[in-house]
Amino acid sequence: MAILSGVKTIKKVAREHRQSILAFSTGKNAVAAYLAIKDSFTHVYPYYLYLVPELEFVEEQLDLYERQFGIKITRLPHPALYQMLKAHVFQPLCNVAAIDEAQLEDFDYVDIQKVMCRMFDLPPNTPVANGTRVEKNPKQRLSMLRHGSIVKSQCQYYPVWDWKKRDLLDCFTQHHVRLGSDYKVFGCSFDSLDLRFLLPIRQFYPRDYQKILEFFPLCELEIYRWECAHGKG
Repeated sequence: MAILSGVKTIKKVAREHRQSILAFSTGKNAVAAYLAIKDSFTHVYPYYLYLVPELEFVEEQLDLYERQFGIKITRLPHPALYQMLKAHVFQPLCNVAAIDEAQLEDFDYVDIQKVMCRMFDLPPNTPVANGTRVEKNPKQRLSMLRHGSIVKSQCQYYPVWDWKKRDLLDCFTQHHVRLGSDYKVFGCSFDSLDLRFLLPIRQFYPRDYQKILEFFPLCELEIYRWECAHGKG
């Protein structure tokens, strides 16, 4: 399969669609994807998927990007939030019955695309830009070779899949972009509730740590295990 470059991918999608949705994780690749596509469509509709709603450090970053780019970022629940709750991840036994009684529904990224289309009265096939890059990622590169940079069955396209780190730096310099605090605190964008994130969140964002415990009370076990392993328990 001949794969279109990122630039040609954007041009092809823009010839067929006037508007685009954007999966915006607050990570540098998502920022690059927005900057790459913003001038090719009449409007771009970004969304952020939260693991825990209204974490202060996440909201500060979303606000930073909204002010920098003059956009509104829609907040929606991440499929993983419902999956973890339904699987009783980090839940004490006293929470299990209430979670089961809620009968939380399964949904995926295709459902997110449909929700965005309904919310903003968009054509049902409006595509979603995804900031995935394949540099130093053999698994993503293999997927790109197999499926291409435009996956119409999932209404997805990959505008910066072939960007290198230098392309990111040049783009951010050109647009005077300020990245959010994630990279200073975690070294990457926040995307999980494992020790890499929980330990710094407890240290730097104690109110957010308490909010995470409201949804996943036994997250503290991740830190307890680490403390015991390092003689701090």
